[in-house]
Amino acid sequence: MSAADTLRALHLDRAPGDPLILPGPWDAASARVFEEAGSPALATPSAGIALSLGYEDGQVPPKEMFAAVARITRAVSVPVTMDAETGYGLGAKELVDRILDAGAVGCNLEDSYGGKGSTGILRDAREQAEWLAEVREAAGERLVINARVDTFLRGAVEVDSALERARLYRSAGVDCVYPILAPVSLIPALRAGIEGPLNVLAQGDGPSPGELGELGATRVTFGPGLLRRSMSALRGILDELT
Repeated sequence: MSAADTLRALHLDRAPGDPLILPGPWDAASARVFEEAGSPALATPSAGIALSLGYEDGQVPPKEMFAAVARITRAVSVPVTMDAETGYGLGAKELVDRILDAGAVGCNLEDSYGGKGSTGILRDAREQAEWLAEVREAAGERLVINARVDTFLRGAVEVDSALERARLYRSAGVDCVYPILAPVSLIPALRAGIEGPLNVLAQGDGPSPGELGELGATRVTFGPGLLRRSMSALRGILDELT
């Protein structure tokens, strides 16, 4: 079984309360810690890698992002999926080739760009679906594609637009959909309206991964949250030394 097949299989037949938990490494050292702790796969966060490299989120030059992911994949033996943001303006085949060259066997792809929060722009859902279909065709089964749905990130509060996008993206052949920052109260409705794996973001002040799984999450990721908690812990250690 290939690493992509292994990662894909980890998404399937998840029991309620037992989602696939994918820690987000920001460098090789953190990746090794997560693997040694028993994580079956890892998901790089673009924001976490940006922080580790001294950039703002979304400002990492593609060459540096792919190089950072390659260092992570070389350091571990478990499958790694890469946050490839909006695809860096690359054509589908070149994007797939560069993700695979970095050693990743999955990717996260966003459907909005520019600005923060509601100032960003959602891409037309059908255009995004067509692009995702091109990525799927180029990748075949070599990549597990996680399609991010940014409606909630961009200020929407209703579930219908998120469901419409999720269904279009699933029809385009993606493996998993990720309505980032979906209110916890809407997770059951998203689960009921989406066929296939559902990625939910765990936040420090929110439900645990297990609780998110009980609500309907198939897969749980953390964005840069684990890096931020590590930075806080380091500040605490420094306080003890001074």
